[in-house]
Amino acid sequence: MIEKHIVLEDIDPVVFYGVNNAHLQMLKSLFPRFRIMARDNVIRILGDSDEMPRIEVCIEKMRKHVLKYNAISDEDILDIIHGHQTKADSVKKVVVYSTSGKPIRGRSANQQQLIDAFEKKDMIFAVGPAGTGKTYLSIALAVKALKEKSAKKIILSRPAVEAGEKLGFLPGDMKEKIDPYLQPLYDSLEDMIPANRLQDLLDKNVIQIAPLAFMRGRTLNDAVVILDEAQNTTTAQARMFLTRMGWNSKMIITGDMTQIDLPHNQKSGLKEALEILSGIDDIAVINLTQKDIVRHKLVTSIVNAYQAYDKKKLCDRDDGKRNYTHTHVSRHISKHNGENDS
Repeated sequence: MIEKHIVLEDIDPVVFYGVNNAHLQMLKSLFPRFRIMARDNVIRILGDSDEMPRIEVCIEKMRKHVLKYNAISDEDILDIIHGHQTKADSVKKVVVYSTSGKPIRGRSANQQQLIDAFEKKDMIFAVGPAGTGKTYLSIALAVKALKEKSAKKIILSRPAVEAGEKLGFLPGDMKEKIDPYLQPLYDSLEDMIPANRLQDLLDKNVIQIAPLAFMRGRTLNDAVVILDEAQNTTTAQARMFLTRMGWNSKMIITGDMTQIDLPHNQKSGLKEALEILSGIDDIAVINLTQKDIVRHKLVTSIVNAYQAYDKKKLCDRDDGKRNYTHTHVSRHISKHNGENDS
């Protein structure tokens, strides 16, 4: 008789044990010759030394299943114990699973291009209108890298640029003022990582969420680094961020050129970076369109309507310039002819 302690690392033990410890009870019934006890994230097993390796392997496979899928069912446990493939394992092209067990994957050709580019390139620009999944899919790729240990940390950043609101009038200290700008990043993470586990990763700085200004002076090694809303970076900010890249790191820069909130006389750092860096082999540019929108169907209609409005406004402005030039030239010619007649 020997005793083993197995630590359930990187997962929420509540998911592993099941509601009212149902999964743990099932494990006990499947291995009746062992005494199995659990406390917090540690499983204590007493049993025969010859059979101990088998139960250790099964528990480790269950742990990896929970880590990958954020869920495990009785059917999954039986498949694992009997050495069969689980239903979830048979589903292909899934990036990660949400906390509810929903598969997160590319839902369009361009989204799949983004996923494929992440495997091959170290820097990716994902540019497109609202609702195309730029941020959500980028964070899913980062979470996958963290789970697979190909990255040691995730760093998420946004420029704290006002879109009509005034930062100074928001209540609270600087963190409380800035956090609302970063909330979409928290929302995506909460959808993919159990709450307790996410808080632990945030506390340990394995996942870091910070305004762009906080990136200055850092070198970001062994990380997946995401800059969201990059259309609102200045030239200097974009240059600063892109040069933070360190060894064994990947960068994803997302932005929507139709939602630039910078002053009219200031050029978008994202727009300039795309012009300057075009042609560099290890940089991928993924252009998402209205066809990639995965939000409510009305979002597609809204994006299309605004694009048509912007196009009409541009045409009207060009027509106005041409009419002004024509009128000005005509007046000049008339005046000149009048002087000649006299």
